Amino acid sequence: MCGFLGQINQIPLAETDFKAILALSRHRGPDQAGYWLEEQVQFGFNRLAVLDLTVAGNQPMQSPHQNFVIVFNGEIYNHQELRKILPAYNYRGTSDTETITHALEVWGVETTIKKLDGMFAIAIYDRRQKALFLVRDFAGIKPLFFAQRGRAIVFASQYDQIIHHPDFKNASIRNEVLKLYLEQHFIPAPFGLHEGTAQVRPGEIIRFDSEGHRTVLRYWELSESGEGDIKNSEEAQKHISEALTACVQDELVADVPLGAFLSGGVDSPLICAQAVKYKKDLQVFSIGSDSKVHDESERSKLFAKAMHVKQNLWQLDARQMMQYWEEAMKSLHEPFADFSLLPTYLVSKQARKQVTVALSGDGGDELFLGYERFWSVGKNIQYQHWPLIARKALYGFDKYTTHNKRLNSLLLMPSQASAHQNLHSRFHRTWLERIAPDLTGVKLPEEFDTYKYANTGSERELIGRMRKAEFYGMMQKTLRKVDLASMQNSLEVRVPFLQKKFIDAAMQIDPMLSYGGGKKKQVLKNLLVKEFPEMPDDNIKRGFSIPLAQWIIEDLRSVFEEKLLSGKYTQFGFDTGAMEAMLRSHSNGEKDFKWPLFTLYALAIF
Repeated sequence: MCGFLGQINQIPLAETDFKAILALSRHRGPDQAGYWLEEQVQFGFNRLAVLDLTVAGNQPMQSPHQNFVIVFNGEIYNHQELRKILPAYNYRGTSDTETITHALEVWGVETTIKKLDGMFAIAIYDRRQKALFLVRDFAGIKPLFFAQRGRAIVFASQYDQIIHHPDFKNASIRNEVLKLYLEQHFIPAPFGLHEGTAQVRPGEIIRFDSEGHRTVLRYWELSESGEGDIKNSEEAQKHISEALTACVQDELVADVPLGAFLSGGVDSPLICAQAVKYKKDLQVFSIGSDSKVHDESERSKLFAKAMHVKQNLWQLDARQMMQYWEEAMKSLHEPFADFSLLPTYLVSKQARKQVTVALSGDGGDELFLGYERFWSVGKNIQYQHWPLIARKALYGFDKYTTHNKRLNSLLLMPSQASAHQNLHSRFHRTWLERIAPDLTGVKLPEEFDTYKYANTGSERELIGRMRKAEFYGMMQKTLRKVDLASMQNSLEVRVPFLQKKFIDAAMQIDPMLSYGGGKKKQVLKNLLVKEFPEMPDDNIKRGFSIPLAQWIIEDLRSVFEEKLLSGKYTQFGFDTGAMEAMLRSHSNGEKDFKWPLFTLYALAIF
């Protein structure tokens, strides 16, 4: 992985000033810093060398005939296959970056991008047309931010680099995006918190001409279909096992040490089980805690023992974890509020002592319906079209007779999509309006369309739409967390479940094989049983998490008070008294406000 910065169509910054902003992403690429300047175009690059460790892989890189200049953050897993079908060329090295530059001159930008399978954020400058292309991978694994003022464009791997640029240092806050952040606990693409700032969407190519005119192409988008040709469970397991094996093999290629994260769940053990077949010296990395609710280290030990791999387990108690709080929070180069960032940061820190690349199991929950919310919304499906008064009566009757075993309060939401969106917000509207009264009448951005899907009476249609919303909603938040935490430690994390060919394979499976009450991610669970037949069943989803609610009451109260009650929030128009009341209520044990409190904290320290 790497970090880059660039600008076009404006008077170049002084080289020292430009490199000072570039240095904000130095942790993303500590191995080489590159710089390229031509007229009103500046490119800078921080490299984490993974493929071709020689100078032949350094960036910014020009294409063979110098028609294109690129900076590229990511890995292209099929680049060797692309070299075989491209015209013969005397490559200087073995990097995937050089493959891309050759492909650009042969196929052009759009065709080249469509042929890539991997994770990537790429900036391409066409010297002939004086046009800039900003490109992001189809799953959104790698981030890409930009800002525009007239014909001038600035782009970077980190959001803080954008707002440190002199053109955007004093940009005002967009209230509709601020509200989106408070409700969703992160800022999804294509939005930026400040005026003029934005993100490239997953699967998008944005072209800027010399006058700054913008053209957007969505070259890939996940289908919302709830269909799947493979409806037999055994056939589905075989199909997915073969696809996963191929993708893990692809992602084991590196010129540096490589390992994998291992939890006690489903996804990462499946990744590791495939990896160890081809890499016998595989090292795995796990985090344990003294919280019985959150710890899954004992189960991860069983997986490691069954695979005969060396497990690097960092067993931490709450007080030890707290020692790394401030260090981990420096990962937040944008407003971001998922507190599992801390254990993700720690397992990345641990892994980086031994390896430069780690495989991760992210993406399985979204593709194979691993969240309870699929069923939470779906169980109400036959009544969602009823008038509200009838739904209220039905809900009340079910509450009285079964204590809501059959239905839930989501039935009372205006639509299936709004019920789904509501499940992702942990900031109750009453408190949000108390703390941020200026946002009361503010609507979310019109372009925020993740949960804009129609009601349906078909379970297949509903879960297809929900799966797509999770892919562009919750999964983007998870991927951003992993990118922030891992790259702060100069660690590249690869995600086999989100390789293009695996996504294609997953979409061929009938989603109903994994859908229903108490039936989450069943295809992958069945595959796990085949890989580890002696492993006892455990249906509790933990992931890497922490007991933040208790920490705020005990060790972190003064830290939160300092940030939340400072003058930092005057620029947002927040009510300090209301924030103090929320913190006091949480500290007194009256109600658990860890999510809104951390959401406010993450905004304060940004």
